Amino acid sequence: MSTQASSSSTAPQPNSGGIITQPPPPSTLRESRIATHSHIKGLGLADDGTAMDFSQGFVGQKMAREALGLHLSLLKLGRHSGRPLLLVGPPGTGKTALALALSQELGSKVPFCAMVGSEVYSGEVKKTEVLGSCFRRAIGLRIKETKEVYEGEVTELTPSEAENPLSGYGKTISHVIVGLKTVKGTKQLRLDPSVYESIQKERVVVGDVIYIEANTGAVKRVGRSDAYASEYDLEAEEYVPLPKGDVHKRKELVQDVTLHDLDMANAKPQGGQDIMSVMGQLVKGGRTEVTDKLRKEINKVVDRYIEQGVAELVPGVLFIDEVHMLDMECFTYLNRALESPMSPYVVLASNRGICTIRGTEYDGPTGSSSEGIRSPHGLPIDLLDRCMIVKTSLYSRDEIRKVVEMRCKIENININQLALNKLADQGENSSLRFVLQLLTPASILSKNKGKLEVEIDDIEELDDLFLDAKRSTGVLRGLEDLDKKY
Repeated sequence: MSTQASSSSTAPQPNSGGIITQPPPPSTLRESRIATHSHIKGLGLADDGTAMDFSQGFVGQKMAREALGLHLSLLKLGRHSGRPLLLVGPPGTGKTALALALSQELGSKVPFCAMVGSEVYSGEVKKTEVLGSCFRRAIGLRIKETKEVYEGEVTELTPSEAENPLSGYGKTISHVIVGLKTVKGTKQLRLDPSVYESIQKERVVVGDVIYIEANTGAVKRVGRSDAYASEYDLEAEEYVPLPKGDVHKRKELVQDVTLHDLDMANAKPQGGQDIMSVMGQLVKGGRTEVTDKLRKEINKVVDRYIEQGVAELVPGVLFIDEVHMLDMECFTYLNRALESPMSPYVVLASNRGICTIRGTEYDGPTGSSSEGIRSPHGLPIDLLDRCMIVKTSLYSRDEIRKVVEMRCKIENININQLALNKLADQGENSSLRFVLQLLTPASILSKNKGKLEVEIDDIEELDDLFLDAKRSTGVLRGLEDLDKKY
């Protein structure tokens, strides 16, 4: 018995407004900013809310972590009421790590969007549009849909070739035969060649458990069948049991997307609303502005889904680093966006003291040399009043040593105790970031010398090759004195 599944079929649209609810996979373009903090798994708090010395990848910043723990309790109770969190402190004191830890505590499926204040100054789109898209990236939507699927363990995967009708050379895939097995029975499917492309993208092989959506032909690899667990398959990510019931069934699927994904899926439709057409939009580069009218239509559909119990809104974390780089136009937009019912949890960060608010330098009378409005951390007072402000402090020598030791274990760098103490001393005199940057060059240097571990002479050699910020400033001051002398 066979069936025909084609990716050219149109996905069912439960709304009448023509809004695409099958978005492309979330973009991974912004993940590189937080890659250095991938070891952070949470705030590292005990059950009573106190910060532990070393837990979940965190070292130090106990007061800040305990403050974020209280703020997390407010978020879970739904009482954040549009109050952003402002992290203030010197560079390299863990502000980005704290924001990521807050997101991790909320759940692994909670969206996390990180941006820098200077990103809004683009020649392609408006400043408020960049901020608006980041807000939408940080708001998740968990959609529950019951779909008709073919699910089971792959027992056969045979593509059938035919002569290429467009030319006399080569062959093309005419169809693919897929055998699926469940506890109740087996079924053989005759599928469209475009579905075979989806199977290849998912890297499906015989023995994997998959499901294929009947209406769209979308393929999802669930995992490796546990029948192969004794074969020590190194390629398997996860072993799953053999599915129960029939191969052809109706199944409830949960899909986590962001409002930005829905915006982009509807901003540039390309000839269809099926899942493959929507995914095809990812190949188009460039940035485009999403109109407010389209966003309102999407919000109406989202509201209707939430009222019907089909979807659930998942507020994520929007982290804006170097928030002092924003100007008054952006701060005004932030004030309005924070009052919206669809607002993420906003975390701001600044390493400035009292400085001029960007965009107010020319607010004085014509011809005057006005320096603009000066404010703490470069934020307007009305926005500062909304914030819950948390201070981060510089790391102590022992904390720097612990962080360096942990990073060496993560990067598989062998280092002796004397070299570790030398790096801790350097970090206390310069910065934690500087000594972390020396780890990989020190490892390469020791390997080139035929050593099995990094020793103190390797660190001293790097100390002669590279300058930290303080020593570099001293060199420049020396050059200025030399110019004045001669």
